[in-house]
Amino acid sequence: MISKRILITGGPGTGKTSIINKLEEGNFFCFHEIIRSMTQEALKSNDSTTIVSNPIVSVSDPYHFNLQILNGRIDQFEEGASQNDHLLFYDRGIPDVLAYMNYFDQPIDDYFINACKKHIYDQVFLLPPWKEIYISDGERYESYEQATEIHHSLLDIYRQFGYNCFEVPFGSIEERYDFIIKNIK
Repeated sequence: MISKRILITGGPGTGKTSIINKLEEGNFFCFHEIIRSMTQEALKSNDSTTIVSNPIVSVSDPYHFNLQILNGRIDQFEEGASQNDHLLFYDRGIPDVLAYMNYFDQPIDDYFINACKKHIYDQVFLLPPWKEIYISDGERYESYEQATEIHHSLLDIYRQFGYNCFEVPFGSIEERYDFIIKNIK
């Protein structure tokens, strides 16, 4: 069986995890965001106690950190081939890494670009910035304004790789879930 790979992405604090959790409740197979656990590890090994932005800029080797995220997302993508579900949902995708690298003005080499070209999602749903639900937490350090800028970086990168992103409208988790399910090709 060939599964459809459906990507849920967006800037920080847009409701991705809530939607992924709702999809799981609906018995859909979902791959979870890997960066939260990586962020915790980076913070444990970091001497800085005053991080005010994404930890990508405060780790000792941002390239290696980005490479770990990229490889983790590649692993998730490839693991999808062994799943028997018709639909596979991903909380963030491989191009997200490039969008963040672009946002933080970090160099992007061919390995990152080729990973995006090789691993293609069937459909991308983009959650826009939503000030009313945005909160910072122990792993999210961006301001709402930065989250909005990251949204634009995500949209730019996905378009560069030929994706037509479906923007998920504001609404309850159930409404957003319904929008995604109804718009899967």
